[in-house]
Amino acid sequence: MATELTVPASTLPDVAPIQRRTLRLLFGTQIIGGIGVTIGLSVGALLAARVAGTAVAGLAQSAGVVGAALLAIPVTRVMTGHGRRPGLVLAYLVGAVGGVLVVLAAATGWVPLLFLGMLLFGGGTAANLQARYTAVDLAEPARRARQLSLVVWATTIGAVAAPNFAALADRVTHGWGLPALSGPFAFSAAAFVLAAAVLLVLLRPDPLLTARRLAPAATGSPAATGPRAAGMRAAWRVVAVRPAARLGIAAVAVGHLVMVAVMTMTPVRLGESHADVDVLRVVGIVLSLHIAGMYALSPVVGWLTDRVGRRAVILGGVGTLLAACAVAGTAGHHTPLLSVGLVLLGLGWSGTMVAGSTLLSESVPTGVRPSVQGLSDLTMGLAGAGAAAASGFVVRMAGYPTLTLLAAIAVVPLVALALRPAPPSGAPDEED
Repeated sequence: MATELTVPASTLPDVAPIQRRTLRLLFGTQIIGGIGVTIGLSVGALLAARVAGTAVAGLAQSAGVVGAALLAIPVTRVMTGHGRRPGLVLAYLVGAVGGVLVVLAAATGWVPLLFLGMLLFGGGTAANLQARYTAVDLAEPARRARQLSLVVWATTIGAVAAPNFAALADRVTHGWGLPALSGPFAFSAAAFVLAAAVLLVLLRPDPLLTARRLAPAATGSPAATGPRAAGMRAAWRVVAVRPAARLGIAAVAVGHLVMVAVMTMTPVRLGESHADVDVLRVVGIVLSLHIAGMYALSPVVGWLTDRVGRRAVILGGVGTLLAACAVAGTAGHHTPLLSVGLVLLGLGWSGTMVAGSTLLSESVPTGVRPSVQGLSDLTMGLAGAGAAAASGFVVRMAGYPTLTLLAAIAVVPLVALALRPAPPSGAPDEED
């Protein structure tokens, strides 16, 4: 019996129209998913501070980051066995359940339920992150970074606007009897369900399964798609012998760590100098600018990554992160200057995310690629979770400027790794 890995080459599909359709679909669902993730996270620290106290506000935010990281394991395992579509749908639906639980926690004041809800809410982030890899499955080598960055950029449309909808969502749901600051999470849950439904119906044929069908025809050998390629241990073995893959994972993880550490406590910093009646509006504006920095110029970052190289863009992203920490750390309570720092923070994150993700994806075999990408998202999520968890305590004990200084110091190992000489031409590559 013929299977997806034994189909004759003459019957393989034309990749170009499938890739165009996939990119259009991902573009649309990233808008929806971006709204879902950002409208909730924009008030997450404030809600957590009111329910559980300022000292653990960062811990509640970190629960969402940990959730995204841990969910990368089952989601990528589903993708390895069944394709991108069921994995993305699963992640979005878990995120929707998390949003509902956060609303219930706000209504009951039960802190453990809040943490569980934030943990599962990370499913929305996991889905949005995995979507960028979905864009690479069928991309031409010379256009990988640009097409990955296009999907990242799509998040801009929803994510930039979402924080400014938080106050509206809160007012609307307050009329339904929901507690203050919980309404955005109800809207997030609805957005995740919509994104899951669209992908379930329309993401056909599956780009990852299609890429696997093409791999044997292109290389003349079977693709590494069996169960042994599905686990984190197998992924780590592949990454361990590939310096480029290690650099890709490190760039994504460190850039995310710095961004999460500074961004998580910025709403609390703004709350110190603005009254309750204004704080949601001010936080919405500042976070919108930050998210614009993360996503709006990602196509330019992708173009530069394809033109000047992955390492050069990673180093540029690191330099921008250092500038962001310097500006935000010295801004005091000057909101416009703090906004500039947050924009730079987003730009630096974009450089490390786009270039690092592209470098990682093209450095490993097709069969193990989902697991390696899951390992990267797990590492990134745990790094961000640690930063978010520590950020509240650092701000409480030493202040926001000290937090930005520690975040800047964290990029030093990445600089050393990126400046190491490139591996020789005989090093393992993606078709090994």
